[in-house]
Amino acid sequence: MDRVALRGLKARGHHGVFPKEREEGQTFIVDLVLGLDTRPAAADDDLAKTVHYGIVAEEVVAVVEGEPVNLIETLAERIAQTCLKHDGVHEVQVCVHKPDAPITVPFDDVTVTITRSRV
Repeated sequence: MDRVALRGLKARGHHGVFPKEREEGQTFIVDLVLGLDTRPAAADDDLAKTVHYGIVAEEVVAVVEGEPVNLIETLAERIAQTCLKHDGVHEVQVCVHKPDAPITVPFDDVTVTITRSRV
């Protein structure tokens, strides 16, 4: 399986379990690795035979900016399901970064990474 990766998609969301997170929101960063067969697109040099990563990026940002959830695990699942709606995508790895998580000790990042595939 071939891979198409999108790294560092940024969007502001209102996800989290604390009222301040829901009210003020924060930046979330998403990395995606889409698993698909790129051979048909490469053979015909045809965008219609692969995944349009620009559209995927817009859809993922819409999920992050959309309906708030408590957990970034839930957010990652929603993003994965959005990606798998594209016909050519057979598998997706989603990493959601929450660099401004409400943690009381110094840290660089909090991430949740999931892998989902068509069943």
